[in-house]
Amino acid sequence: QVQLVESGGGLVEAGGSLRLSCAASRSAFSINVMGWYRQAPGKERELVASINSGGNTYYADSVKGRFTISRDNAKNTVYLQMGSLKPEDTAVYYCNAITRSVYWGQGTQVTVSS
Repeated sequence: QVQLVESGGGLVEAGGSLRLSCAASRSAFSINVMGWYRQAPGKERELVASINSGGNTYYADSVKGRFTISRDNAKNTVYLQMGSLKPEDTAVYYCNAITRSVYWGQGTQVTVSS
């Protein structure tokens, strides 16, 4: 079992920055992939960014150049640094971890005002 606790969401003006954190309940070394998804009202959940155990990253086209995902294995934590935020980035952001199963955090709200 892996429990994930997100933090760092909030309200920010367009153009601003936020950093999301996701703390895992067990060693990140045993987690193959960690990622961030988001779900806006009335839309499907979508993958924003992910990072595997080798440090390889993936970004959705909509966030490339603005968001950076990173992981600190010593702290069992993955981060999502979000910059140049836009109103369309408004969503609930979920942390995700993949081992032999898939785990989700409870979500954290990010609201970007225009």
